[in-house]
Amino acid sequence: MSAQTPAVAADTCRWAIAGCGWVARDHFLPGLLEAARERPVTALPRLVAVTDTDPAAAERLAARASGVRAVPRLPDLLADHRPDAVYVATPNHAHRPVAEAAAAAGAAVLCEKPLTADLAGAERLVAACERAGVLAATAYDQRFHPAHRAVRDVVASGGLGTVTAVRITYCCWLPPAWSPDGAPCDNWRTDPARAGGGALLDLAPHGLDLVGVLLGGDDVTRLAALVQHRVHPYRVDDGAMLVGRTGGGVLVCLHVAYNTPDALPRRRLEVVGTRGLLTATDTLGQDAGGTVWLTGADTARRVPVPFDTGASPFAGQVREFSAAVAAVRAGAARERVWPWPLRRDLALHSLLLEALARADGTGSGAPAPPPAADRIPSSPEEGRR
Repeated sequence: MSAQTPAVAADTCRWAIAGCGWVARDHFLPGLLEAARERPVTALPRLVAVTDTDPAAAERLAARASGVRAVPRLPDLLADHRPDAVYVATPNHAHRPVAEAAAAAGAAVLCEKPLTADLAGAERLVAACERAGVLAATAYDQRFHPAHRAVRDVVASGGLGTVTAVRITYCCWLPPAWSPDGAPCDNWRTDPARAGGGALLDLAPHGLDLVGVLLGGDDVTRLAALVQHRVHPYRVDDGAMLVGRTGGGVLVCLHVAYNTPDALPRRRLEVVGTRGLLTATDTLGQDAGGTVWLTGADTARRVPVPFDTGASPFAGQVREFSAAVAAVRAGAARERVWPWPLRRDLALHSLLLEALARADGTGSGAPAPPPAADRIPSSPEEGRR
């Protein structure tokens, strides 16, 4: 053990972060700290080190938690700090080398979605984690939102009868010069080489994953998409509509967009059944809260579905992944402690990329001229998803 790596209790999960952008800074780290404060806790999460190609970004993130080291190079971080788990939050095109290095060092991998910007890279990432024998997962935090867990429980109870459809609207406003805090920012999400796609590849993965989670494992198996280049003058799509069907026959519709002003209602989830309709508003996204309503088919009466409105989905994700890492370390089989195999996530990623490749855009593919800037009001929520 390195002199920089203190001995820790067996029930501690030591985390590292690779990629110190706004999601890691504003959502994953606060979620980790929240999970560490919860009692009782199965495995105490503790951040030990961070790294980024921008050393200043790593230093800023490290300064927000006690005892965290900013390390310029990933190999040094892995060798000197030996984390139990690595959260990969780099731009999409850089996920694979980071995940492969972490897995080779014996660390569990929690990789942001989409797995990579291209299918070949995602297949190599999954294969590397399997060869290393480590626990690996996609960072689908929406699985852990208390509202979505409440929806899942109603579905599982039979409260909706036979589920016939899932409808999701998940949109935001992401202009070319978007910044999470108003400071100059490299908005790599609009670069096709690094992102792999626009709104479709950034926002739709959460919805595709969530469908299977809410339906108890009945995943989408067929998918088609239409994309648009309607508002923003960048080369990736700024909106998309996807339709699909699960293996069990449930119809699925997703509308995702970077071109919806944040002042408008833009986050909605509906699960339709023969006995009722579940409607969740403002639950999709990084934050806690929102509302869930159940409308009965027999009475048309709408009643609220209770859930913990203060619990962060990121805290839930950290808590459960940390517990799984600790259980695997104690000898448990990965498939027994983590119910979402990375191969399953790869299948959904492949389905989405195939739909994107077949998508019929605006004909010429050239973005439409953007509207005048003063016609689109900005808001403190800008860019939040």
